[in-house]
Amino acid sequence: MPAHPLLRWTGKVRPQDFVWILLFGALIATTDYGDPSEIALLVLLAAAQIVESKASALASTRGRILWILLKLGLAYLLIGYTGGLESRYWLVLLLPVVSAATNLGVVATLLFSLVASVAYLSFVLFIDWTRFTVEINELTLRVIFLGMAGNLTNTLAEELRQRSEQYRLTAEELARAAERIQAAEEAVRRSDRLAALGQLSAGLAHELRNPLGTIKASSDMLGKTLSAENEVAREVAGFIGSEVERANSLITRFLQFARPLELRAETADLTATVDHSIAMVAREAPNVAVYKNYAPEIAPFVFDAELLERVFYNLVLNAAQATPPGGAVTVKIRARGNTAEVSVIDRGEGIDPKNLKSIFNPFFTTKPAGVGLGLAIVAKIVDEHGGKIAVDSEPGKGSIFRVLLPMERAATDGRPQSSA
Repeated sequence: MPAHPLLRWTGKVRPQDFVWILLFGALIATTDYGDPSEIALLVLLAAAQIVESKASALASTRGRILWILLKLGLAYLLIGYTGGLESRYWLVLLLPVVSAATNLGVVATLLFSLVASVAYLSFVLFIDWTRFTVEINELTLRVIFLGMAGNLTNTLAEELRQRSEQYRLTAEELARAAERIQAAEEAVRRSDRLAALGQLSAGLAHELRNPLGTIKASSDMLGKTLSAENEVAREVAGFIGSEVERANSLITRFLQFARPLELRAETADLTATVDHSIAMVAREAPNVAVYKNYAPEIAPFVFDAELLERVFYNLVLNAAQATPPGGAVTVKIRARGNTAEVSVIDRGEGIDPKNLKSIFNPFFTTKPAGVGLGLAIVAKIVDEHGGKIAVDSEPGKGSIFRVLLPMERAATDGRPQSSA
């Protein structure tokens, strides 16, 4: 059975708790004749004061008000039981007043100060004037003191709340700045890796293509010179030729990855570009449906349609391959200010959290026959457009790839500029 909200503690024992125990213990020790009722009221008031900062139910404004009223009621009973206006415990009325000043605003502080004052003065109705010893001026000073204490506490508490809010906002800004720095550092590291691997790929591709060309030509010549009866040799020659073509295709992808991109940016329709990519995927993955959810407000803007078509083709194809037959992939296009957001959503197995930071790195892949350049090239194209690509994934529930593209951007280094 879950614990009652009032019994779910939000904090541990604090040094202030021992101070309250010491103070109320001193009051109990100095009671006249050890009156059990007086002691019981003091214990209840001490418990209410200590529990106030620990019960989770008191985190709401309503809970705090009810608890302040509880302390005010206990204080009223204690003062009434021990002599009313002449009670030595009149100062316990400061407990609810200070709590209101600490947790609530100035209006609530004034209101509870007024309620405490009226509650205290209500004992005028029950005094025996023949035995009354407290002067009117003394009563007036006590009431004024309650209001002054509440106002001073509220002033200090409000200043503390403002500073706490400033510290909270500063901490949030620092956290966001740290995330941006981390993302920038990761982008720089990825760029460095891309540059180094690009140079290596370009040199390696150049050195491999010459011998591959010779092997291809030799296998073709061998296939033509072999007699029809030598089927095994002809089959081996065919294997050589097909493997050379596959290796040559892989080298071509290396070169595409290594070669600096030159954007041919023109005003184009983003939805048409995405539609064309989806149509190509539909021919390769006919057993997976693709649902489109496009916002109508995105007007044509400047980008390289051919390169972005490759981006969306890769993302939609990956989503289709991650989706079981008969499943569906959703493609959403939305405008976020001056940024177009394209989301590709699949409901496949998702991505292992430990791989999320590596999926855009070149040569990283979890596919048995994959090379690991698809998403690296996608990230490179998006970066060249001045955009961002991000992924959210939960194992067993699927993944969401988001591409953010600026629709208005100054022309620098061949990047898109405003279509206005």
